[in-house]
Amino acid sequence: MAADAQRSPDPSEERSELEQLRARVAALEAGGATRPTHHRWRSFLSALLVIVGCVLAPLAAVAAWTASEVDDTDRYVATVAPLASDPAVQAAAANRVTDAVMGHLHLPDLLADAAPADRPRLEKALGALGNPLENAVRGFVHGKAQDVIASDFFQRVWVDANRGIHGAVDKALTGGGGAVRVNNQSVTVDLAPVVDRVKQRLVDEGLAVAARIPQVHTDITVLRSDHLGKLKTWLRLLRLAGFWLPVLAALLIAAGVLLSVHRRRVLVAAVLGAAFAMLILGLGLTVFREVYLNALPDTVSQPAAGAVYDILVRFLRTSVRRIVALAVVIALAAWLTGGGRRATFLREAWRSGIRAVRGAADRTGFRTGPAGPFVHRFRTWITWILVAAAVVTYLLWSYPTGWVVLVIALVLLCAMALVEFLDEPPAPAAPPAPGPRAEATPTAG
Repeated sequence: MAADAQRSPDPSEERSELEQLRARVAALEAGGATRPTHHRWRSFLSALLVIVGCVLAPLAAVAAWTASEVDDTDRYVATVAPLASDPAVQAAAANRVTDAVMGHLHLPDLLADAAPADRPRLEKALGALGNPLENAVRGFVHGKAQDVIASDFFQRVWVDANRGIHGAVDKALTGGGGAVRVNNQSVTVDLAPVVDRVKQRLVDEGLAVAARIPQVHTDITVLRSDHLGKLKTWLRLLRLAGFWLPVLAALLIAAGVLLSVHRRRVLVAAVLGAAFAMLILGLGLTVFREVYLNALPDTVSQPAAGAVYDILVRFLRTSVRRIVALAVVIALAAWLTGGGRRATFLREAWRSGIRAVRGAADRTGFRTGPAGPFVHRFRTWITWILVAAAVVTYLLWSYPTGWVVLVIALVLLCAMALVEFLDEPPAPAAPPAPGPRAEATPTAG
């Protein structure tokens, strides 16, 4: 037996095993030589798709903003309505109306109703007063213009004019018509209705000569650019791409993530890249504001032009903040669900905190009843349903903001915490009760 145990292995078996090991090593080396090349191509295409998608993200935001302003009347009116109550715009409009009225209100006309015998004396007095009287009349007219523009009448005129022209898509972004028109590379708003109301106010205040002022058309500049024609062309193109360009950018980023080897890492990098691109757009809007204002002529009110620019791009800036917030939420979700050490630590801390709360509730007599086992059994389905509900809520929201994104994320987080709190495995089945044990009967020795 000892001789059999110490018998040396068969050399032929050793050679066979050695050849098999060499064949496996060769196959692994061959696979290792081809796999990196395959992965390099996948990584290259993935990076290319993600970069193109991130570059298109700002253009997609501008395209969606342009399309919403052009196609949605309520959206456009909501954009321009605050301009009627902006102090800088009101001051510029009051100055324009005052200049228009004073251009047709001559001081000698004030003597038209005076008695013929008194005119020489009044004309002499008028000549002596000169500029002080003109300044007084101008101040009086300016005060009435300010009263009209500060009233609800001006806001109604402003809103009705913009709502009316939007039906024909002839407005600031794509051309003009009606109360808004494009002349000499400028988008202007006609203030003729306001001038008429100021004339009526002057007549009511005793300045009867104002009734002789003919209908005056003056305007206030909303947008001015030496390249307005080219700008309108680009905006029309962006309007046409308003729906498909955001979809294309999202599909490119999604395809890049799916094609990558390390999808979770690439997803985090992709959404953060899109957020960075949107931040560049926000910075570009701020820089372009200064460039635009510096290029305006001296006849245009700088404060009013700045207020108009801020109002027009208000919703675009909201889109920038929304996409940045959404990207940060997605990046955090992808990172926290990963297998990293810090992410795992945070998840365990989260679960430990909820379990501690659940333990305290159990000690007070709290019971989940049948809900606990139900949640435990279908937890995966419940989780995906909650995520889908959050996504659908975001997609169905007309114009979500960054705060809307954060609120949806917090509600989803609270719902996930509730699922974790209710999760309770079913109680184990009680072991069967032992039957009565038969007593042993003594036997005779």
